[in-house]
Amino acid sequence: MDNTGRYETLYGDKVIMQREDLYRFTSDAVALSRFARLKKGDAVADFCAGCGIVGLHAMALNPEISSLTLYELQGELCDLARQTVIKNGDEEKVTVVQGKIQDIPASENGKYDAVLCNPPYFKAGSGEGKETVSQRIAKQEVTVTLNEIISVAAKKLRFGGKLFLCHVAQRLTDVLCAMREYKIEPKRLRFLTRTEGGAPYLILVEGARGGNPGLTVEKSEVNQCSTL
Repeated sequence: MDNTGRYETLYGDKVIMQREDLYRFTSDAVALSRFARLKKGDAVADFCAGCGIVGLHAMALNPEISSLTLYELQGELCDLARQTVIKNGDEEKVTVVQGKIQDIPASENGKYDAVLCNPPYFKAGSGEGKETVSQRIAKQEVTVTLNEIISVAAKKLRFGGKLFLCHVAQRLTDVLCAMREYKIEPKRLRFLTRTEGGAPYLILVEGARGGNPGLTVEKSEVNQCSTL
């Protein structure tokens, strides 16, 4: 398997570094970055960032955000993200942090206006067949669970800050219950299908820290996002 990196088009004149032997992002990540509603001046964090696809694509779509911090555990994926940031000339706006999100210091509580996350979808041990370590960490809750992600997001968001999350449709109840448990009120929900009229396979959720109850369920859409 090819372990040499190559740049692929991200958006406009922006590129992103990928490697065949590491976990490669899917169209789910692109759908999430397009779902996120970011504003001028927002401080944004991307949890479980991988090569940085969600945060970097969201920043390309919303260039007036003030800052982006990519949090990723795997060192090789952090290296890819850093190469992308340098290639695109975004060093002053983007920071890459290697480590577990559970270890983000308390000094960063309330720092972010928005947190984006494309998390591991499946319980540990429930993966398919022959996965690499990188793939297993990205797909399964080996190093971080859904509840941990949402509880950390609740601490790092300012009051009223937004969490944008994607997940598999069969875990909708888990997502909404965890968000409400940690005082992130679900505000917007969209189902994605693979084909017209098909059953939803993915959910996109927006929640507000400390928000009032009231969920808008948007029209289901076919995921027509590319993997870039």
